[in-house]
Amino acid sequence: MGSEAAPPGGRPTNVRWVVFSLAFGTSWLLYLHRYALNILMPEFKEEFGWSDEQLGWLDSAFFLCYMIFQVPFGIFADTFGTRWFLAGMILLWSVVLGLHVLTGSLAALVGLHALMVMIGLRGLFGLGQAGAYAILSRVTRFWFPLSVRTSVQGWIAVFAGRIGGASASLLLATFLLGMLHLSWRSSLLLFALIGVTLAVLFWLFFRDTPRQHPWVNEEEALLIEEGPVAGKRKISIREMFQRMKLRALLNLLVLNMQSFLSTVADLIYASWLHQFLVKTYGMGPTERGWLVMGVLLAGACGGPIGGYLNDYLIRRTGNRRWARRVIGLAGKGTAGVLLLGGILFCFDNPIAFCTVLFFVKLFSDWSLAGTWGTVTDIGGRATATVFAYNNTVASIGGVVGSPLIGRLAAAQGWISVFQVIVGVYVLCASSWLLIDCTIPLLAERESDPLQMSG
Repeated sequence: MGSEAAPPGGRPTNVRWVVFSLAFGTSWLLYLHRYALNILMPEFKEEFGWSDEQLGWLDSAFFLCYMIFQVPFGIFADTFGTRWFLAGMILLWSVVLGLHVLTGSLAALVGLHALMVMIGLRGLFGLGQAGAYAILSRVTRFWFPLSVRTSVQGWIAVFAGRIGGASASLLLATFLLGMLHLSWRSSLLLFALIGVTLAVLFWLFFRDTPRQHPWVNEEEALLIEEGPVAGKRKISIREMFQRMKLRALLNLLVLNMQSFLSTVADLIYASWLHQFLVKTYGMGPTERGWLVMGVLLAGACGGPIGGYLNDYLIRRTGNRRWARRVIGLAGKGTAGVLLLGGILFCFDNPIAFCTVLFFVKLFSDWSLAGTWGTVTDIGGRATATVFAYNNTVASIGGVVGSPLIGRLAAAQGWISVFQVIVGVYVLCASSWLLIDCTIPLLAERESDPLQMSG
């Protein structure tokens, strides 16, 4: 994941890699659970008789609650810490996932339509996952040195999440539903149990900072800090706003636009790819499970590739701003060009088109590590809050985008949907030309105890 320069003295402990494993597992689980629900859209449609547009409202409920609680949870993490909070969130969303199996019974109990009950559960699921990545961005900020941080973020933010999505496709669609012929209810209960286990492990083995962890020695703490020890005073919400300058806010807005557009494009893979394969090519769960897994694995590979490229270009050129811009522009721009070629030349061949989507996803997702890196660059001490705000804006894309994709697919077909996504990729790529990761959102002060090196 890059080179770390050990401080003089004794040998550093390796607790940061225990933390890495917990963060990696959390990101993996988050997408395993999220994609599992989206994989089941065809099952929901068959069992409950819901339309594509109604299925789209399930996504909207998730993203609406995910969006509303991002910033409050990010501020909470920056102000009070992360250990108890994130462990509790993992437990909450896992339990709610399990409650989806009772949709029909709960609807009969409260006298509501089953769709309304599942919309409520999906909203509560979104609340449980809100802020998780904001907290993980804070974990990478305080547990890993600057020299390898973007690479670590590529593994945690992108690879782990995409592997979680791919695991959901393989484990749920291909193995549990397709090969073992388990019901979707039994499968969700197994997934929920995995989440409860991880929540316990996170609470037992994680601490907010290296110096709070009883297993970390002084050498590892110095290695992670790469400079003077940060002050322990917590930053207040009022102080955050006092430090913000207009130029920094405008820079953040462009980053927000990029993240919004990226979320809209990613809805195809996160929410609709199984439905697309069923509707367009008539695929069963086993076949589409393998194809979707392949596409998501490409996204998983894109994350660490983008992280390595970011860190390599920063070290080689010394120019952090242009290193992040080049990787973001190249990733999203190439994804748009490849998708346009797939639409024009091989849309009628499911294997060929999914192969194109493999490379589209690879290039699209290698820019995501740069997004995380930019957030930690400009966020500083308030990284979780800044990430939460950026993810809140991105989540608006999920709220409005998923029902529109369902409606557009029903009205004009899936070719029109993918044509729109090509345009989204082009706009997303162009926005990277205006993003400057060297402009801190919170203006620095001389001898500021809140600032960490880098």
